[in-house]
Amino acid sequence: MRYRVMADTIAAAIATNRFGLGARPGDIDAIASDPRGALHGQLLGPAPVLSRIGLPDTASILERVAELRMQRKEAKRGLSTGSPGEAAAQPAVENLPALLRPIYVDDAAARVQFAVASDRAFLERLVHFWSNHFAVSVDKLAVLGIAGSFEREAIRPHVLGTFQELLLAVEQHPAMLLYLDNAQSVGTYSEVARKLSRRRFRDGTAGPKIGINENLAREILELHTLGVDGGYSQADVTEFAKVITGWSIGGGQGRQHGGDPGRFFFRAGLHEPGRRRLLGREYRDGGHEQGVAVLCDLAGARATARHIATKLCRHFIADDPPATAVDRVAAAYMGSSGDLPSVYRALIDAPEAWVEPLAKFKTPSDYVYSSFRALQLPLPDGPKALAPFELLGQRNFSPGSPAGWPDRSPDWDGSAALLKRVEWADQVGQRVGSRIAAPERAAQTLGGVLGERTRQAIGRAESGAQALTLFLASPEFMRR
Repeated sequence: MRYRVMADTIAAAIATNRFGLGARPGDIDAIASDPRGALHGQLLGPAPVLSRIGLPDTASILERVAELRMQRKEAKRGLSTGSPGEAAAQPAVENLPALLRPIYVDDAAARVQFAVASDRAFLERLVHFWSNHFAVSVDKLAVLGIAGSFEREAIRPHVLGTFQELLLAVEQHPAMLLYLDNAQSVGTYSEVARKLSRRRFRDGTAGPKIGINENLAREILELHTLGVDGGYSQADVTEFAKVITGWSIGGGQGRQHGGDPGRFFFRAGLHEPGRRRLLGREYRDGGHEQGVAVLCDLAGARATARHIATKLCRHFIADDPPATAVDRVAAAYMGSSGDLPSVYRALIDAPEAWVEPLAKFKTPSDYVYSSFRALQLPLPDGPKALAPFELLGQRNFSPGSPAGWPDRSPDWDGSAALLKRVEWADQVGQRVGSRIAAPERAAQTLGGVLGERTRQAIGRAESGAQALTLFLASPEFMRR
C-alpha cells in the first residue's frame, strides 16, 4: 500500500492532537518542521512525575483508614466508650467516603491540571493509556482514596521503563490488590486455612469464610497481559490464583499484623503451598517469588506483545488497527524484551499513523483536555476542575470495570453524548465571549486538518461566543 506524504501542518496536527492531548497556540508551528522528531524527543529525559504538596501516598491513606476502622471496631465492642476523641472520630469512622472523597478530588484535579499544562503531552497520554489498561475504579470504596496515588506510584515511574517493571509495580500495588480482592485471598491448604480448620473442629463453630479469589489472576491474564484470546484456560486462572495467594498489604492487628502498614506485603501464612503448572510451565514453590516468576514470563510472552501492540495501535491509529502496524509494534516489543520507549518509537514510526488525520473520535476526556489546552483557560481547583469530565460521561479514575474505558468511536459518538458536548461548548463560548479570536485559534490548534467549511462557518459567526462554540463543536475538533 502506498502512503501519501502529509503536509507538515497536517502531520503536526496529528502529533499534537492524536499522539498528544491537543495543541496549544504555537504548538503546531513549533514542531511543523519535524513532527515525528518532536514526539521522539518527548521520550527523552525522566518519567513524568506529578509532584504536588499535599497529595498523600497510598501507605499514609491506608494507615488512616485502618486507624478509623479500628476505632469503629473498638467502639462497637464498648472498649472506647467515653474516650475524649470518640465523639469527633465517630462521624468519619461511620462515613469513610467523607475521608476519602476529598483525597480523590485533590488527586484527580492535580492530574487534570498537569495534563492541561504539560509540555510532554504524548508522554502524559501514555500515562493515561496505561492507567486505563491497568484500570481500577473509584466506584469501589476500597480504592476511592488511592486511585490517584496508584497512578503516581505504579504507572508514572515506569512509563519509560520495561513492561515487566510496569506489570510488577501495578500488580503489587495496594490499589490493585484491593480492587480485585486479592489482599484476603487464602490458599485452601495454607497455614491460616489449616489453623482455622483445626479451630472449627475443636470449637464446633463455622468460623470465618475463607477461600481463593480468582479475580486478580483472571484479569492479569485476560486484560493486562495475554488478552482474551491469549491461549490460557480456566485451569491456568485457578493455578495462577493459587500462586498469588499471600500477595497482600501490610499492617493489621494481632495475628494479621505484619509488614509496613499500607504497603505491599507477602503473607506467607495465606499462600497456597506447592509447585504449580500453568501455561505449559512449572513453577516451584518459592512463596512470593513464584508469582514474580509467572509475571515475568507473562511479560515476555508473544501473546502479551500482540495484545499490547493491538491496544496501542487502536488508541493511536484507528479503531480497527492495521495489521501491519500491529505486527511492527509487536515485533519491537519482542525485539527489545518489552522496552517501552522502543515500543513507542515503533508506534511513532508506523506510516499508518500518519495517513488519516481524523481517524479517532475523541473520548470525553480527550475533548475536555484538548479544549482547555486550545483555549488556554485557567483551571479551577477542586471539584470544579472535574465537573466537565463528569458532565460528559468520563469521570476521572471511574471506568466502572477492570476493562477500563472503551476506545472505539461507537462507544462515544451517540447523539445524546454529542448533544452534551455541543451544550458544554456553548457554555464555554458564552463564558469566554470575544476574548479569544476563534478563527485564529482554530487555525493555530488544528493546523492543516482545519477544513474550509468549518473555517467559513467560524468566520461567519454572528458573535465571538458563537464562533468559539462552532470551533469546539466542529467535526475536526471532535476527532483526533
